[in-house]
Amino acid sequence: MAYLTDIEIAHQCEMKPITEIAKTAGIDESMIDQYGKYKAKVDLSLMNDENRENGKLILVTAITPTPAGEGKTTTTIGLADGLKRIGKNVVVALREPSLGPVFGVKGGAAGGGYAQVVPMEDINLHFTGDFHAIGAANNLLAALLDNHIQQGNKLGIDVRKITWKRCMDMNDRQLRFIVDGLNGKANGTPREDGFDITVASEIMAVFCLANSITDLKERLSRIIVAYTYDDQPVTAGDLNAVGAMTALLKDALKPNLVQTLEGTPAFVHGGPFANIAHGCNSVIATKLALKLGDYAVTEAGFGADLGAEKFLDIKCRMAGLTPSAVVVVATVRALKMHGGLSKKELTNEDLTALEKGVPNLLRHVSNIKDVYKLPCVVAVNRFPTDTDAEINFIIEKCRELGVNTILSNVWAEGGKGGEELAREVVRLCEEEKGDFTFAYDSNDTIENKIRAIVQKVYRGADVTFLPAVKKQIRTLTALGFDKTPVCMAKTQYSFSDNEKLLGAPENFKVTVRNIKISAGAGFVVALTGEIMTMPGLPKVPAAENIDVDENGVITGLF
Repeated sequence: MAYLTDIEIAHQCEMKPITEIAKTAGIDESMIDQYGKYKAKVDLSLMNDENRENGKLILVTAITPTPAGEGKTTTTIGLADGLKRIGKNVVVALREPSLGPVFGVKGGAAGGGYAQVVPMEDINLHFTGDFHAIGAANNLLAALLDNHIQQGNKLGIDVRKITWKRCMDMNDRQLRFIVDGLNGKANGTPREDGFDITVASEIMAVFCLANSITDLKERLSRIIVAYTYDDQPVTAGDLNAVGAMTALLKDALKPNLVQTLEGTPAFVHGGPFANIAHGCNSVIATKLALKLGDYAVTEAGFGADLGAEKFLDIKCRMAGLTPSAVVVVATVRALKMHGGLSKKELTNEDLTALEKGVPNLLRHVSNIKDVYKLPCVVAVNRFPTDTDAEINFIIEKCRELGVNTILSNVWAEGGKGGEELAREVVRLCEEEKGDFTFAYDSNDTIENKIRAIVQKVYRGADVTFLPAVKKQIRTLTALGFDKTPVCMAKTQYSFSDNEKLLGAPENFKVTVRNIKISAGAGFVVALTGEIMTMPGLPKVPAAENIDVDENGVITGLF
């Protein structure tokens, strides 16, 4: 049987004018700036409407990702459409796709099948220009920094201690490490430099955690870009960069309103990676979704050990958010990969492999219930090759933890395939009250906070801090940055810092190789393993399959 591709399904959708979607969400037309017929930015003042009560926040997360796929974004969108179909007022909030993965390995990232946000091509390519604005603000700060050094270096910046990199929203390994400022005094001070992908920039984190333009300016001013010869931090505020950076970001800060294939209002705004940043859409989009919907459905990046942990310990802590329920997405196929099967072996029933792999799901579920103390449901995306015996095995294992398992068929059926999941989410919100608890106290030491994440969430034995890291921690503590949350930079493919340890590994240690402060974002970043902040393209990039015909119709975007 031949299936339509995601982009073919999206092309069949008769989108409603964005003014109609805004009306559905209770947004007056005077409060939106239209970007064509089907996209708009929404005025920030709606967040302060005291006549609207906040709805219930639903977080969608997933098991540790594998090449077999889990369908977290697809489930998030399908759940929102399912809630709408059972008569609920719902708004969904998602991250914006990065051009790097779109042209690299993943292709489009706006859901899949009959659970997508549209216009799919626009969302995946440029959209409303938010990422370009973030990149421009990042690079303006870099230019002002180097210009300050060129014009006399009044602040006494040590060029060997510059921590700020330029960025671009593309996978380009050639730019990871460069030397610039060459060919004479007029062209700057020669120094080692490099690029991050835009979604790894601290500007992206600041953008997604800011509550307002005033908060954005305060966060931007705190960004540390370098250190002086006597090891004092130099900030964007010191360089008088904040006003101009904010001018570049002021329109981007307004959340983008689009729609699902079924006409559910959707905010798609901001997009930090979860393995190297905090992995959540903007606080503003989430708060606006809560203000406009009785239910706000959002997602966190990668598996629950990364995206959900950061959503709960960083975003919820900073923004004062409390989820009412959590959905953990899994597939039989992915769990069998965690049990040791190759991608070619996944179509055969294999309860032995499933039994070896299901502890990965159970650990994530246990973390949500026992560490964060939140109501939880498992959503299994069913594939045609999944057998009843395999599905029943998962249902029974989750039942032992006191968690229901719902079969989701949103890829093939859209909202109709998400109605059962929607009803269970509503039941959790109405009948099971959580006692939301963070994994650590932000007032604890940096070492103890990292150790709490490793031992409570990853279930590792302990943490190894390299000697240089211990020195970095002492320095950050002396500068007063020890009371901030921790953002773990770790492989997304394992609970550990070794991507080859699948399933639910035990008795492992996590090695912290570097510590840095994201003072504007307001957290300490702990880097483990080999985490690339500028990805490279694969041998056959997705870009090679993308094309446009003479009528401007794009193909190959998954």
